Amino acid sequence: MTLVSEVLFLSQAHGNLIVGNNNKIIGSKFIGQNFTAPQYFQSRPSASVSGSDPNSFGGSNLGPTNPALLGLVANRTSALREAGVTGSIPSNLVMASGSGLDPHISLDSALLQIPAVSKARNFPEEELKKLVFSESINFPFTGTYVNVLSLNIALDEKGRI
Repeated sequence: MTLVSEVLFLSQAHGNLIVGNNNKIIGSKFIGQNFTAPQYFQSRPSASVSGSDPNSFGGSNLGPTNPALLGLVANRTSALREAGVTGSIPSNLVMASGSGLDPHISLDSALLQIPAVSKARNFPEEELKKLVFSESINFPFTGTYVNVLSLNIALDEKGRI
């Protein structure tokens, strides 16, 4: 079975790894990354103990009225505000997914971050908007999402900082 997987599904058998220009592994297409620098789009938070570690994953198991969850959401909201994000913040920017490793954010979450990323990179907002839409994926029945790692890689390829 391993041999068949290696031959027929090479990328999937190795975790859908994304390799950079210098042949260094950047990450996986299906595991979220923790971006904190203002010149990058921010990912969905992870519930894993050590950030987006695929070996330490899972939901937080904190209920919606749990003071610990409310504190995390407040801290994450403050961090987004300090980064320059304004307006109503979608829940997927302040609450982790069930697995804690989701690499996608909603299209609304990506669009909301455009002014802050634009300012940090000195990058025109209209160009960023086009980039976000070009990296968006429509999932039937659930909506349009953006893989944050793919978006940030495409952003780095544009080169402005």
